[in-house]
Amino acid sequence: MSLFSPDYTFCAYFHATPSFFRQEGIEVLLLDIDNTLAPYEQPLPDLRLTEWLEALLAEGIQVAFLSNNHGDRVELFNGTLGLPCRYDAHKPLARRAKALFTSLGGTKRTTAFMGDQIFTDVLCAHLSGARAILVPPIWDKRDRGTRFKRWLEKGILRRYYKKNPTAPDVREGNPITEEIRGSLK
Repeated sequence: MSLFSPDYTFCAYFHATPSFFRQEGIEVLLLDIDNTLAPYEQPLPDLRLTEWLEALLAEGIQVAFLSNNHGDRVELFNGTLGLPCRYDAHKPLARRAKALFTSLGGTKRTTAFMGDQIFTDVLCAHLSGARAILVPPIWDKRDRGTRFKRWLEKGILRRYYKKNPTAPDVREGNPITEEIRGSLK
């Protein structure tokens, strides 16, 4: 499998259920925050996210945040949750990710990362030896750099869906993502 190809896709983070993680032998889940769980502009977790995290924790799945964002953003978002976290993670570099999942008792075989970007989240997961879960961005920035990265991702996703035609589609126009975006307006 390509370093850039996800192992799993979901139309939204909350579609990945505790039973899915148990079935796949995933005991540690590292989560990106921005555009995976909440838009950049949302400073705190919402009720849906809080309930999803509580369900994972109740099933014994260790959860932590792994973010390239700065400490003030991550600490504010994580303030009421109190989960382990690593900010300024330098994804896709794997060193800090490995240290985080190892500190939680995870191994390459029992750890997965969830994020919205192929060139940071998916690549970081694979470079660290863990599995990668890709979800669509909730509210994507539209600067030139992000548009260029998303354009490059289209080819990777096209090949991914050719090999995995029944996998949930995370490409542009996903109705679930559109519903989430609509609720944020």
